[in-house]
Amino acid sequence: MPAAGSKGAPKNPRELKDDTSSSREEKQVVMRALSNPPLKNYNVWWSLSDTKYAGTALFIKKCFQPKKVSFSLDQTGSKHEPDGRVILAEFESFRLLNTYVPNNGWKDEESSFQRRRKWDKRILEFVLTNSDKPLIWCGDLNVSHEDIDVSHPDFFAAAKLNGYVPPNKEDYGQPGFTLSERKRFGSILKEGKLVDAYRYLHKDKDMDCGFSWSGNPVGKYRGKRMRIDYFIVAEKLRERIVACEMHGHGIELEGFYGSDHCPVSLELSDENPSSDGN
Repeated sequence: MPAAGSKGAPKNPRELKDDTSSSREEKQVVMRALSNPPLKNYNVWWSLSDTKYAGTALFIKKCFQPKKVSFSLDQTGSKHEPDGRVILAEFESFRLLNTYVPNNGWKDEESSFQRRRKWDKRILEFVLTNSDKPLIWCGDLNVSHEDIDVSHPDFFAAAKLNGYVPPNKEDYGQPGFTLSERKRFGSILKEGKLVDAYRYLHKDKDMDCGFSWSGNPVGKYRGKRMRIDYFIVAEKLRERIVACEMHGHGIELEGFYGSDHCPVSLELSDENPSSDGN
């Protein structure tokens, strides 16, 4: 849902829009869901976009209270990233970063390749300057790191929009699968000492359950899938990774619940397991 605020007025990215009949109805549906089990047991934070295009939400069980929640990579509590792309929760022993990473787009323009390069640079700076606590980074990261992370590597590597050919060969291909994006993502993981939790556990390609995004079931993207939603964890947490799973499968989008993305989950072991192993 978009942020609150009437047309032409400043928006409030922490509140759901409710100034039209349709938005009020949508908000009522959301609020009813939040007031009933299981969601009533969670606190929720929003960082919403001016339109339905983007935005993030973070649900945390009420028994776990973060020390601080901010909405920008600068960690300024009152400032929200454009399009509501960041929610950062700081706990006693770790940070949880939830992001909706900007799509790379198809052209070398300010709203496309250039925007994504700036974002990747800021993310790298963030992880390097916030290494005092282990990081858990999740969300739609809009990149498929390796060939194994897409169903049809040749198709995605050769993809074009209206025949446009970028001036730099490393920008060729499907947004999320260009060589430049993949290299930058690899640098973020390496320099930030971060681990891709799913790939840490799942070394082989899984054509049924190994992707989090699926193309339109009608047309040339039918059956074309990518893994662009992640849990990334600090190397310090690697040995505590118990499970990381995709909860959608197949080209008929089972488990996608009406979206083109499916849920992804992460399970970590206790920090200080008891001596009896329970």
